[in-house]
Amino acid sequence: MELNKLSQKLQNRLKSNLPGKKEQYRMLVKTKQPYTFEKAEKDAIQSAVLILLHENNGHTFFTLTERTHTVEHHRGQISLPGGANESEENLSDTALRETEEELGILIDTIKILGSLTPLFVSITGFMIYPFVGVTTVPLNVIPEPSEVAAVFSVNTDDLINDKSMKTESRILRGYDVDIPYFSLSDHKVWGATAMILSEFKAILKEAMNA
Repeated sequence: MELNKLSQKLQNRLKSNLPGKKEQYRMLVKTKQPYTFEKAEKDAIQSAVLILLHENNGHTFFTLTERTHTVEHHRGQISLPGGANESEENLSDTALRETEEELGILIDTIKILGSLTPLFVSITGFMIYPFVGVTTVPLNVIPEPSEVAAVFSVNTDDLINDKSMKTESRILRGYDVDIPYFSLSDHKVWGATAMILSEFKAILKEAMNA
């Protein structure tokens, strides 16, 4: 679907009730034994991320990053651009600022279409507010080397393809767990990013079929 048309459909859909935790929890890491959560939601650090849509050769993509191993949180993980909220800053502005800082994409070239359901991450204590945005100018990414090890784009058709959703078992923090993940552009996308993308996938399907 052409990007401008899809953006309008998404903007309209994001104004309605969201699928919420039901879709997020499809990609929740499942433990095989009781687990004590480290952080409380009441003490959460407010943060925001951006699903940034752009067009290439008639197809719609969004951008993911691989974080460096020197950042404070989520080292080496596949993430959406984003970070912690600063005082007196709107959360949508946080998502835009962090995207510019991490990827060098100018704020004034991005339009926010709406927001998804906030997600509390008990391991790190972050409350993540996901936003969906679009840019119609050619993507010119200049990664911040201290934060971003790599940048890659994912075709939205790959996200909505159910075959991209897989599960693996492993030991995580000393626990036996089952980890649902998306296999996207030769990367395993799991954890909070996968939970956010799971809700976005549901909304994207609705918008494409509207």
